[in-house]
Amino acid sequence: MPGKALLGAQKTLQAIADDERDKPKAVPGGLPIQTRSSNMDVLRKIEQEHMRYDVPHFSAGDTVNVHIRIIEGEKERIQVFKGTVIRVRKGTTNATFTVRKVSSGIGVERVFPLHSPSIDRIEVVGRGKVRQSRIYYLRNLKGKAARIKPRDRKA
Repeated sequence: MPGKALLGAQKTLQAIADDERDKPKAVPGGLPIQTRSSNMDVLRKIEQEHMRYDVPHFSAGDTVNVHIRIIEGEKERIQVFKGTVIRVRKGTTNATFTVRKVSSGIGVERVFPLHSPSIDRIEVVGRGKVRQSRIYYLRNLKGKAARIKPRDRKA
């Protein structure tokens, strides 16, 4: 019954909004005033609860190991997807990154939500030196031409 789940979410939103409304806010003059919290503040607060803060910094060109939780029936296992990051899309809970690898001569790309609970962890294996934030040109390169130079350790 989706109605009950929706009702529970509305109660949660209402409780957060009530908490925010009861708190006095300061103004530049120094006196607190009562203001009603906007819906955007409530949404931001809910998004903050679902974000992960254990994600390492990586960018396009880096080689990463993405450890993914896979549930098959009653069993749960971890599968590692190792490849090159070709795109990072920033955002809050909607942030994603795309990883590309070549498996048996076939290019495989996978888009991962950055804050997904199905991702166990992300390891940065190597840093690559690229000049673009989205390196889609790797799709057209084969063999040694598709290699990325390592980034200098000085920077």
